[in-house]
Amino acid sequence: QVQLVESGGGLVQAGDSLRLSCVASGRTFSRYRMGWFRQAPGKEREFVALISSGGVNTLYADSVKGRFTVSRDNAENTVYLQMNSLKPEDTAAYYCAAGRPSAFMNPATYEYWGQGTQVTVSS
Repeated sequence: QVQLVESGGGLVQAGDSLRLSCVASGRTFSRYRMGWFRQAPGKEREFVALISSGGVNTLYADSVKGRFTVSRDNAENTVYLQMNSLKPEDTAAYYCAAGRPSAFMNPATYEYWGQGTQVTVSS
């Protein structure tokens, strides 16, 4: 059983940076693959990035590749999403999620979800 809490969202201007954090409860965090997803009003939840349980492998959506970086610190039960060169189209609620090692880009493959943190980018 895993509980997740996101933080770090806010209101920024286009071109600015933010770092989101997701802190997990329990002692089994290092066993899970972690994903970041986002959802804008009226749209479906979409994949942003994932990181393997050991932190070696990462995967990004084409829309954020080269701008966002996902990382994790298993000793602190925390996963991060560094967001640079933010664009207005990045505006959304961002969620972290924990899945089994086989979890991929489909949100249905993740078992536990945080409550989300809002990111708003003005033009």
